[in-house]
Amino acid sequence: MKPDTLLPVLLIAQGVIGGIDTLVNHELIVRLPHRAQARTEIGIHVLREAAYGLLFGLLAWLAWHGIWAALIGALLMAVIVIDAWDEFVENRTRVLPQNERLLHFLLILNLGFITVVLAPTLLGWSANRTGVARADHGMLSWILSVLALAAIGWSIRDFFSWRALCRKGGRQ
Repeated sequence: MKPDTLLPVLLIAQGVIGGIDTLVNHELIVRLPHRAQARTEIGIHVLREAAYGLLFGLLAWLAWHGIWAALIGALLMAVIVIDAWDEFVENRTRVLPQNERLLHFLLILNLGFITVVLAPTLLGWSANRTGVARADHGMLSWILSVLALAAIGWSIRDFFSWRALCRKGGRQ
């Protein structure tokens, strides 16, 4: 696999595995949006889904040069911190189904791969003159765009679920 193809493939894998975790575990098995005790977790999911949506969307078609590379780096760091926070809260507030534990393992492992691939790319981009360049990955760019829209859409949906849970059980 070409190095410029590896990052989009890893990002797509993250979106697909995360989507499976969300649909199967959060929605069908545990039904998080309907559990008052899950409002903190849902609030974290709002942030996580928005951060991933931005990451997928910003990297689908563009290369971020110069100072803009720091923006992508900061977004990646935010994703890592939010994922760690979510894992901490989930493990303190509920017993996770075994398949969810496996999916979380795969997500964290893949996030490590994304970081290892993206970090040198960002260093290379930061050495360039500040600007944005086209980075067409063919069909992978289109898939990342769909995943970005899905993640942002789900973030908005979870925001409304979080607000409803806060109204039912007070702010947390």
